[in-house]
Amino acid sequence: MTGPDTPASFKLAYVPGVTPSKWVRIWDERSPDVPLALVQTTAADAVGLVREREVDAVLLRLPIDREGLHAIPLYTETTVVVVPKDHLVAAADEVSVDDIADEIVLHPLDDTLDWDTPPGKPALERPATTADAIELVAAGVGLLIVPQSLARLHHRRDLTYRPISGTPESGVALSWPDDETTDLMEQFIGIVRGRTVNSTRGRQQAQEKQAPEKKAAVKGNRSQTGGRKPQSGNRRAPQGGKRGKPRRRG
Repeated sequence: MTGPDTPASFKLAYVPGVTPSKWVRIWDERSPDVPLALVQTTAADAVGLVREREVDAVLLRLPIDREGLHAIPLYTETTVVVVPKDHLVAAADEVSVDDIADEIVLHPLDDTLDWDTPPGKPALERPATTADAIELVAAGVGLLIVPQSLARLHHRRDLTYRPISGTPESGVALSWPDDETTDLMEQFIGIVRGRTVNSTRGRQQAQEKQAPEKKAAVKGNRSQTGGRKPQSGNRRAPQGGKRGKPRRRG
């Protein structure tokens, strides 16, 4: 998978809430000689990092501007509403947007959900970040709707969250430049897609590597036999031959 022109490492960026640890572990097992460097980035900067080739690939949330970029959707997250533990919503297993229609719902500037305006009543100002919005929820200022992984990332003992219906869902994708699908990139794509070491793509690369050796061996065998195919070793005995007479004793 590697050669003289292969980079010394593979650089992967990821946005908050995305946990690439499983894929990194598999990479380390399969390519111990090629370090995988992780770069944590914000949702706003994720696309810029990969467009500017500062990283080889990025794990980010959809939707994005895909011009000049590949994007493989990996999974879709559950959307939840973050509330104080003593809020009425905490008593339900799941809520809908109608259940919070009279609540102030915060809309941070780094919001990752694909909507113009969240349900409920808007706050006087938009928090700069999701972390700031979490602090406001804890202070009783309003509620916050986010992908479940971000609710877990910003977990606090005085807050909880519940699944909410009627809202957009956040999809996580792997993105990289259109013209930068290197061998290492293909290898990471295989990992996130669940390919095994003995997958079809892996076997094809191994066969391509072994093909010149096999051709050389066949050519050598033909040169020794004058270009003729070797005859089978199972030869039939000649038919119609006479048998010798048995000898008499004494």
